[in-house]
Amino acid sequence: MAPSSYQAPMRGDTKEKRTVSQSVDTNLGSSTSTVAKILEKKGSNVYSVLPGDTVKTAVEVLKDKRIGALLVTDENGEMIGILSERDIVRKLAETPGQTLPQQVDGLMTRNVKTCAPSDPLVTVLQMMSEGRFRHLPVMDGGKLCGMITIGDVVNFRLTELEYEALKMKQMIVG
Repeated sequence: MAPSSYQAPMRGDTKEKRTVSQSVDTNLGSSTSTVAKILEKKGSNVYSVLPGDTVKTAVEVLKDKRIGALLVTDENGEMIGILSERDIVRKLAETPGQTLPQQVDGLMTRNVKTCAPSDPLVTVLQMMSEGRFRHLPVMDGGKLCGMITIGDVVNFRLTELEYEALKMKQMIVG
């Protein structure tokens, strides 16, 4: 039996325009996350050393800032390389007990891969995985505007997935 408030359609009734508060498009929008979204939350702070600085100086900065890589810049602030924990560990294995007094330019990676704020996170994650590196400077129009890590990308994506799961749950529950 139909509820008492129900009234069957009658001849001459006009079909009302139906509105929908949720749809597949609104709940599963295919917006592509970009590097810029990470930088919005993380900020643009980048730590660097000069090529003539000692490895000991670099290690102290890494420790104090609790980071895993430093950009190597010239006196004008232009990026000329990157120095990561991995670079230092390799050199420690090659020259035990003699690494800390060496200059940064002897250890740094010179051919630095970079990304742009507009790059999709999927592309950046793939580049980092294939290149087996964890830190990626962000350049915008030839200017350094930040650095992201593989952890930044993974954490951002996990947050996105949690949000998407919540939206799906709300869509199902109503």
